[in-house]
Amino acid sequence: VPYYCVRRKPGKFYSMKPLMLQGHTRAITQIKYNREGDLLFSCAKDTKPCVWYSINGERLGTYNGHNGAVWAVDIDWQTTKVLTAAADNSARLWDCETGKQLFQWDTNNAVRACGFSFSGDTIMFCTDRQMGYNPSLDIYDIRAGEQMANNAPLLSIPIEGPKVTAAVWGGLDEYIITGHESGEFSQWDVKSGERVRNIKGHNKQINDIQLNKDRTMFVSASKDTNAMLFDADSLDHLKTYKTERPVNSAAISPRMDHVVLGGGQEAMQVTTTSTRIGKFDARFFHLVFEEEFGRVKGHFGPINSVAFHPDGKSYSSGGEDGYVRTHYFDQQYFEFELEN
Repeated sequence: VPYYCVRRKPGKFYSMKPLMLQGHTRAITQIKYNREGDLLFSCAKDTKPCVWYSINGERLGTYNGHNGAVWAVDIDWQTTKVLTAAADNSARLWDCETGKQLFQWDTNNAVRACGFSFSGDTIMFCTDRQMGYNPSLDIYDIRAGEQMANNAPLLSIPIEGPKVTAAVWGGLDEYIITGHESGEFSQWDVKSGERVRNIKGHNKQINDIQLNKDRTMFVSASKDTNAMLFDADSLDHLKTYKTERPVNSAAISPRMDHVVLGGGQEAMQVTTTSTRIGKFDARFFHLVFEEEFGRVKGHFGPINSVAFHPDGKSYSSGGEDGYVRTHYFDQQYFEFELEN
């Protein structure tokens, strides 16, 4: 079966054959490249995060220990440590090379999002609201042994109101940006724990937040069928990319002025529709002009996570079907210019 990237030129179809990464038995929840781009990390609802060679799709191994769905994964700057957040009420730190668990943070509720600071010395994770426990944003310095041993965070910020569904570190590690169930964004000061800014960005739940290469802007994906571009410092709304189905993930190209969106119908409704109606394509938009110029078909269910390779020459998508698909762009992609 051919896979096509469709450009808006009459009769033009460009073939891109993907790498199929099959290692998960349940839906993918997040995929992420390391800084160099030689490794791709994936996590799913099947409890075992995987690491792959991005160039050929070979699986290097898994990080075994979680007892529930793994919602998020992150890698530090030097690719020495891996951080995972899971529904088994824990966040865990792993040795990237050996797969050995270095530390486990036990929480009262499921951990939804996690991330390393740019330096890799500090980590953060956000918990859900459940079983009468309120959500919180916890920050730890992983160099401080007493913090780890006593499970005493450097800073714990109680989250009042809607729960956090996505979170990233801001520029210079001075603040953390969180996306909420209500469609709001908040910016938290890492030193004081205060909420510096709060804006209403989307009308429904925010599913994903991803920064651009220099960490000055971020793109958000939401259930309200839109993806939006914001300034990371001021939270000013810059651009909107409109679709007709929920957007689960969005990423900014480090090489071109492009944004890729992944989504589709909600997973529980998928069985009642065909793949054509469900619209499970990855969709490419121009970053500035907000115009869609291409689609990539392939997944047999909603796309839950998308990520650009750090060199911008390929991208990967992880779907509800449990597959990760890596597409290397052909030469026409780099020569393509949006017509006036």
